[in-house]
Amino acid sequence: MSYELIAGLMFATMMLMLLTGQRVFGAIGFVAAFAALFLWGTGGSEMAFSSTIKLMKWYPLMTLPMFIYMGYIMSESRIADDLYEMFHVWMGPVHGGLAIGTILLMVVISAMNGLSVAGMAIGATIALPELLRRGYDKIMVTGVIQAGSSLGILVPPSVVLVLYGMIARQPVGQLWLAGVFPGLLMAGLFVIYIAVRCRIQPNLGPPLPAEERNVPWSTKFRLLRAGILPLLIFFSMTGLFVMGVTSLVESSAVGATVATLAAWIKGRLTYKVMETTIRNTLGVTCMFMWIILAALAFGAVFDGLGAVKAIEFFFVDAMDLSPWGVLILMQLSYLIMGMFLDDTAMLVIVAPLYVPLVGVLGFDLIWYGVLYTITCQVAYMTPPFGYNLFLMKAMAPPEITLGDIYRSITPFVLIMIIGLGIVMTFPEIALWLPNTVYGK
Repeated sequence: MSYELIAGLMFATMMLMLLTGQRVFGAIGFVAAFAALFLWGTGGSEMAFSSTIKLMKWYPLMTLPMFIYMGYIMSESRIADDLYEMFHVWMGPVHGGLAIGTILLMVVISAMNGLSVAGMAIGATIALPELLRRGYDKIMVTGVIQAGSSLGILVPPSVVLVLYGMIARQPVGQLWLAGVFPGLLMAGLFVIYIAVRCRIQPNLGPPLPAEERNVPWSTKFRLLRAGILPLLIFFSMTGLFVMGVTSLVESSAVGATVATLAAWIKGRLTYKVMETTIRNTLGVTCMFMWIILAALAFGAVFDGLGAVKAIEFFFVDAMDLSPWGVLILMQLSYLIMGMFLDDTAMLVIVAPLYVPLVGVLGFDLIWYGVLYTITCQVAYMTPPFGYNLFLMKAMAPPEITLGDIYRSITPFVLIMIIGLGIVMTFPEIALWLPNTVYGK
C-alpha cells in the first residue's frame, strides 16, 4: 500500500468518525495512534509520548487557561451589562444605533476574552431582548449578534490564534497584533452596513423615542465610565505586552488578575461567580489541550508519510496552479469544511497539510493565520452546522426560528468574504502592526 493511499485513508477515516458525532480529539487521536502502530509497530507509540512532551514544553500554552478564565469572569460578573447600557444611551438616537452599539460592545468584549462564545452569550441575553423590545427587525439583529460575536476569534487576545501559533510554530504576539486591524476592518464594515441599511429602511432600526433621548449629560458621562474598566483590563494585558513590559504569559496573568479585581470592585465577585468561572475554565482548557495533543500526533504521522510533499505536488505540479490559485483553493476548502466542523477541528485537520505548503509557496505564515481566522468567522455562520447558528437558536426567544437565523446571516457572510478579499489583496493590513512593533 502506497504512503499516499495510507494518508488518504487516514483523512477519510477521520472525517467519517467526525461525521458520526465522535469527539474531535477522540477521532483525530485514534486515527493517529492506529496509523502510527500500523506503520511503525510498537515504536509508533513514542509519537504520542513525544507529542505530550512537546505540548508540556510549549510555554505560551499557559496563556490559554488565563484568557478563558478572563472571558468567563467578565461574563459571569455582568460587567458587559454596564457596557451595553453605555452604548444604549450614547448610540440610541441614531437610526440603527443600538445595533451599531451592539457591534461596538462585541469589539470590546472580544478584546477581553478571545472567544466567540462569551460574546454570543452576552449579545443574546443582554442586547437581543432590548433590541426586539425597541422594535428592531428580528432577522437583522439576529445577524448582528452572530456577526459581532465572531470577532472574538480575530481581535486579540484570540484563543484561536494562540492555537494556530502552537500548530504553525509562529509567535503568538505577532499573530495577535496581525489580527487588530483586520478585526477593526470587519467591525467597521458591519457598522457601515447597519448604518446604510437602517437609513434606507428606517423601520429596521428605529431610534430611541424623544423622551428617552433626553438624558442629562451628567448621566451620559457617568455611564461613559462603564467603559473604563474594560479599557484598563485590555491595556493591562495587551498594552503592557506590546510595550515590552510583560511577556505573553505574564500579560495573560495580569489580565486575569485585573478582571478578577474589576469584578470585586463592582461587588460581584461571589462564590457562585467564581465556581462557575473555574468550572468552565477547567472544562474548556482541558478540551483544547486534548485537541492540540491529538493534532500534534496526527501531524507527526502525516509528516512522516510525506503527505505534505504529495499535496504540494498535486496542487502545484499536477493541477498547475499558481501560488495564489492554491491559496484561494485552500480558503474555499475551509469554507466548505466550516459548514460541518468547528474552527478547532478544521485547524487540527488541515494545518499539518496547509501550513508547510503556505511556507513553501512563499506566503507569510502570520498573514495566513489571519486569513484562516477570518475564514473561521465565516464558517461559524454558514449552514447547515455553523457553530453560531446553533448557539443563537439555543439562546434566542421562541419567536426567532431557525429559518430566521439562517436568513439573518446572509448579508454578514457576504461582508466577511469581502473583508477576507481585502486582507488577501492588501496583506499589510495584517502585517504592518506586527512588523512595526517587532522591527521587521
